[in-house]
Amino acid sequence: MEEQAQNKSENLVTTDSNIFLLSIIGEVEGHEGLGDRVKATKYEHILPSLARAEDDGNIEGMLILLNTVGGDVEAGLAISEMIASMSKPTVSLVLGGGHSIGVPLAVSADYSFIVPSGTMVVHPVRQSGMFIGVQQSYRNMEKTQDRITAFIAEHSQITKERVEELMLDTSMLVKDVGTMLDGRDAVREGLINEIGGVSDALKRLHAMIDGKE
Repeated sequence: MEEQAQNKSENLVTTDSNIFLLSIIGEVEGHEGLGDRVKATKYEHILPSLARAEDDGNIEGMLILLNTVGGDVEAGLAISEMIASMSKPTVSLVLGGGHSIGVPLAVSADYSFIVPSGTMVVHPVRQSGMFIGVQQSYRNMEKTQDRITAFIAEHSQITKERVEELMLDTSMLVKDVGTMLDGRDAVREGLINEIGGVSDALKRLHAMIDGKE
């Protein structure tokens, strides 16, 4: 009972077929808490759970369910790197949205799906608060953005140059720079492997576990 309650609080549950379900919802929370009224995925819960899943001989694969507006870059990249480094088969499914840092989270899996009505927003790294040394701060933001674009390109079929083009598009978002892609656009651009829903994602994951994919 205690373990079930702990898993529930960590966005991670196991099915009867020994597939772990990881849900990444709301905003990805970093080092600062977002408050009780904000739906958030807490990286300090996810990281140890992923390590346990990797080390658990009974776990055969993992399905990642995404409906996120994005959030903290460092936390999102940390989760993405953990998922990408797992030896067990992983499949992601973008439902409502996989925005901002949700993009590397979606592509970190071995195979990715998105529902037709799902959306993904690709935009440059943002930073708020006081800047000390504008030029140095800009260089740091550039380096962070390069880490994101390189990760996306390495784990999907889109090039780093095309990701940067989508990030800097000024013609689509009224109040921001970037691009919103619906499900079919995301597949056409090479960000996501395939259009599909939960049955497609589970079918693919079971095939990967059985060595048929």
